[in-house]
Amino acid sequence: MVGIGYDIHRLVEKRPLYLGGVKIDYPLGLLGHSDGDVLLHAICDALLGAANLGDIGLHFPPEDKKYKDIPSLKLLKKVGEFLRNSGFFVKNIDAVVIAEKPKILPYIKEMKKNIAHTLSMHPEDISIKGKTNEGIGEIGENKAIAAFAVCEIGRIYDSLER
Repeated sequence: MVGIGYDIHRLVEKRPLYLGGVKIDYPLGLLGHSDGDVLLHAICDALLGAANLGDIGLHFPPEDKKYKDIPSLKLLKKVGEFLRNSGFFVKNIDAVVIAEKPKILPYIKEMKKNIAHTLSMHPEDISIKGKTNEGIGEIGENKAIAAFAVCEIGRIYDSLER
């Protein structure tokens, strides 16, 4: 089964920037109810969608104060638990972060390590790429960052039969 996820948040002052669970030294951060980590939010939605378990807003509603400023790695961990409890495991993840700045290449290895550890998978089964928006729109003007993610999940009992 395959799922796709997307997220976008505005860049603002006086917020730390988190992408893939990595705190990035940058003067702007992502505005959101949680820590605003668009990469992890897109991955959460892809995983939930693949398992037909709704979306991130259903499980972690923005009006619920217990999720205010929560690290998105904690949300991803819960999504991993939802999947396992529903009989699924994550086969792979492919994601792209769309941002003019900062460049994410120096952080990709740590992002993959964070995601793999959180979802009990191998970092080699995770692909993360960075792209710009070529100066076009809100992202191109460095006012926002977006992410897309695609994942494949399998049923636990299918893997046990092999």
